[in-house]
Amino acid sequence: MRDPDSAKTGRIGLARVQLAVVEKLGWLFRNQPTDDYGIDALIEIVDGHEVVPKLLALQIKGGESWFREPTPGGWWYRPDTPHVQYWTDHSLPVMVVLHDEQTKITYWQLVNRKTLTRSSRGGWKLLVPRSNVLDARARDQLREAAAGDPYVLRIRELQLARPWMEMLQEGRRLVVDIEEWINKSSGRGWITLGVDNEDGNDPTEIASWGVMRGFASYAEVVPKLFAWADVDVHEETYDDAEYDAYEAECVIYDEGDRFVTEDFDEWRQALRGMGLRPYANLAGEVDYWRLELTLNELGRSFLIVDQFATSGGPQFTPEPTDSV
Repeated sequence: MRDPDSAKTGRIGLARVQLAVVEKLGWLFRNQPTDDYGIDALIEIVDGHEVVPKLLALQIKGGESWFREPTPGGWWYRPDTPHVQYWTDHSLPVMVVLHDEQTKITYWQLVNRKTLTRSSRGGWKLLVPRSNVLDARARDQLREAAAGDPYVLRIRELQLARPWMEMLQEGRRLVVDIEEWINKSSGRGWITLGVDNEDGNDPTEIASWGVMRGFASYAEVVPKLFAWADVDVHEETYDDAEYDAYEAECVIYDEGDRFVTEDFDEWRQALRGMGLRPYANLAGEVDYWRLELTLNELGRSFLIVDQFATSGGPQFTPEPTDSV
């Protein structure tokens, strides 16, 4: 029986990666002692002393041969089509890990639609950046990656919001009420999504959640939360609130006479130029917003695609090959 150098190098690489994961990341490492189907190990995230049910799948390569194709910023790794299909279809996020035994440094790269590219010869290639060192500095990026493929997560967000899109498509008016604690550095606030029944009463609540937006403005945050809709101020609410503010600032009553220092439309023009904004403030502590959603092109297009994807049978899709 022989023990080839390649096998020994592979075992050393696996051991080095395990050490980096356990010592530098403080996470759990699970070896996959089976035939090589493209996954050598799993990483399980640990947050403090709590094991988080999120995993990363690893393809580990060790030895000089994997560093023989340098490129500005890192090295090219060239997987074959079966591995690419296996990794991109995998239920877990997958990353390629290259260990350099000479420098004792381990590098990594996620495998997804953004990082995979076609080579000029029609095959696949993956840039493993020199800056992606498997140590404590990678913790935040890998924790985020363990949540799932960003593409899949964004589609999932649209799927979750589909009932709200359908409400808008049916002609319902959806409004977003915000209570913003303006003196909190955490950007603490509370968002409530509701249906405006246009009867003068408060909107009918359909969802609510707390947010911590840091120093970002709600004028920036809300359009990102509802990417499938255009966001504007709720006209009726702002008409009433801003006219009351106008009266207090620009109208003087004296012995039954009314004196106006500025026309309302001219006074309000400056506010309209501010775009999304609160309509009221309580005791210098809480700003109140009421914004209205209108289904945009993304929302309308998603409903069409979702209807196609959830009806009928599977589509025929030819499998890609390594050659054009």
